[in-house]
Amino acid sequence: MSQLRTLLVVGAGGHGKAVAEAALLSGQWQRVNFVDDRWPALEAVCGMPVLGGLDRLAEYAATADGAIAAVGNNRVRRVWQERIVAAGGASLVSVVHPRACVSPSAVIGPGSAIMALAVVGAEARLGQGVILNAGAVVDHDVVMHDYAHLGVGACLAGGVVVGMSAWLQAGCSAGYGVVIEPGCVVTPGQALIARD
Repeated sequence: MSQLRTLLVVGAGGHGKAVAEAALLSGQWQRVNFVDDRWPALEAVCGMPVLGGLDRLAEYAATADGAIAAVGNNRVRRVWQERIVAAGGASLVSVVHPRACVSPSAVIGPGSAIMALAVVGAEARLGQGVILNAGAVVDHDVVMHDYAHLGVGACLAGGVVVGMSAWLQAGCSAGYGVVIEPGCVVTPGQALIARD
């Protein structure tokens, strides 16, 4: 009989729920516990327990096999991820939904979340704490720096570079070779093309 593996999800909001479900569906995790500062008012999410607030993160991490910061806000995700690493105990892990398509030549940094129907192409490189929401496409040779975030259905053509903590909101697209500056926020449905 195999050991049941427990994932600690820091953040029990919408993204946290999606990450927890993806983790369980992946088969790599059999239990999920949450940490969220809304505890004790929030005791459970989708039938999974909220153990307590972030002030006891080190204690909870010590009882888990892995942990991930699951919040859409890039700055907050970075802070929480740094707290997970500093706490020790659980390893910082990435979660990949089983219905995502990830090239075997792609590199995915720790603490990243790749959601349902997302695509990661050949030789793509994702830094740590990256989010690819449902249906996002990262084509071949794309580089996404740490804490970058693609909204639902965002599409990056080959060779795009996304700077640290940049956020492409739902439905955005970037053409071949576009460079998106660190911290940039691209609004829903906007298309970016490379300049000659």
